[in-house]
Amino acid sequence: MQDYNTIIGVIQLRRNSCSFSVIEKRYRIGSGTVQRILKRFEDSGLTLEELQSMEPSAVEELIYPPENLQRKNIPMPDFQYYYDRIHQKGSRINISYCWIEYKQEHPDGYEQSQFYEYYNRFVNKVYGPRDVSMAVERVPGEKMFIDWVGDQPELLTDPETGELKKVHIFATTLGLSSLIYAEAFPNERLPQFIEGTVHAIEFYGGVSKYLVPDNLKTAVTKHTKDELVLQSAYSDLEDFYNTIVLPPPSRKPKGKPTVENHVKYLETHLVEYLKESIYTSYEELNTAIKKRVAVLNSRRFQGKTFSRQDAFEKYDRPCMKPLPGGAFTVCDYKPVNRIPDNYHIEYDGHYYSVVYTYCGKPAILKATSSEIRICDQYNRLICKHKRAYKEFPRYITEDDHMRPEHLYYKEVNAKDGAYYRRWASVFGPNMSECIDRMLKAPKHEEQAYNACAGLLHTVKELPNGIVEETARQCIQMNSCRYKTFKQLLSRVQEGSQPVSGTLPSHDNIRGKGFYK
Repeated sequence: MQDYNTIIGVIQLRRNSCSFSVIEKRYRIGSGTVQRILKRFEDSGLTLEELQSMEPSAVEELIYPPENLQRKNIPMPDFQYYYDRIHQKGSRINISYCWIEYKQEHPDGYEQSQFYEYYNRFVNKVYGPRDVSMAVERVPGEKMFIDWVGDQPELLTDPETGELKKVHIFATTLGLSSLIYAEAFPNERLPQFIEGTVHAIEFYGGVSKYLVPDNLKTAVTKHTKDELVLQSAYSDLEDFYNTIVLPPPSRKPKGKPTVENHVKYLETHLVEYLKESIYTSYEELNTAIKKRVAVLNSRRFQGKTFSRQDAFEKYDRPCMKPLPGGAFTVCDYKPVNRIPDNYHIEYDGHYYSVVYTYCGKPAILKATSSEIRICDQYNRLICKHKRAYKEFPRYITEDDHMRPEHLYYKEVNAKDGAYYRRWASVFGPNMSECIDRMLKAPKHEEQAYNACAGLLHTVKELPNGIVEETARQCIQMNSCRYKTFKQLLSRVQEGSQPVSGTLPSHDNIRGKGFYK
């Protein structure tokens, strides 16, 4: 089963006329999976826009219905028997023929892609892998390869202690011209990978169709084990530069021979050269790297009359897409496996709110120097905050993110006596007097804030005349209390006689002179 990002990405790439092989490499899935997603999308009768408007979980269930995910307990086929038949002298039987024969005998058995996969595993395990190489036609401006130089040379000197520190060298190269870009960083974490990629694209002055990074398990595990972060970073790069991130298969250096060869080249012709000097800062080191790389790019290839720079200007640059307007914002990505029950996510000692309905769900926090962005697990923006640097307040909360009862409690605790007196004055002098007495009744006026807030919220939609009359009666009875006000308010609204300290006049009531 594939997730929402993969499903939508496969459909989008296919709509953009990307080949099946490109899609398979981009998402590391087989052709059967690609065809299954496209077929079930077509059968659904929905458009891509309608699919994107649905909840991610609904999209996943549409493409992968729960009833289709049940696994069957199927015995493993006798692959030795099929291997012997295929390799029998003079035999023209192939694996496709074997699967058809197997499926006729076992209708509930493995499907074709699974049968092939298990057969290949059997062959590799028993007879060993078959190493073959393929000649690849390089297309101008098509791919930018990305990697870290394997060794971490000690090139940086602490000016106070003289201690040598290791640095990490980020390197890229283009598929045809092999033009090199290199930069030193303190580590190989994801923010440094993003920053290096952005600087490399600016160095080339154009965007290739594909970005082909090394399998960044080493970089990612040092930052986070959450794959959501890597997907989010790739997605942001793709959207901004209108390109496609296409990682090669894991642990397969032949999937990126261009950059692997140039990593070895840089280890000799760049790193060894840098070791001859002393550097006390990354600015100084990167200035030296820039000068040295310029020399390497302008050096002619052995036995050729042109250099990397010459080939780049002639072939790669004309075929690359222009840079987008503006600059890509480099973020620090932080995965959140579960949004806490208080709907705040911590970053750099501060806590930033999200809508309370996201509690318990995964999220991704993206931090820049001025802004905090919080996205859901599908890289869709939930909210933004201005980044806080002052020690207090530590909790940065938007009112729209709070539960209604929490917002009410916040409003109550954020007001003082003067606020409630101003609010009461809107209704008239009697209400002002009533609230003033309520605030003065306890030993500390803060103890009356809840009662004042509750009373004023109760009458805020009522006519001023009813509110004033109720307050007048409370003052007359010398009982300016929340409970008394509520009781009198009901009577005033029902049109009852005002409550007073004397009995009403009536013919059937004996006065004090009756008994004289």
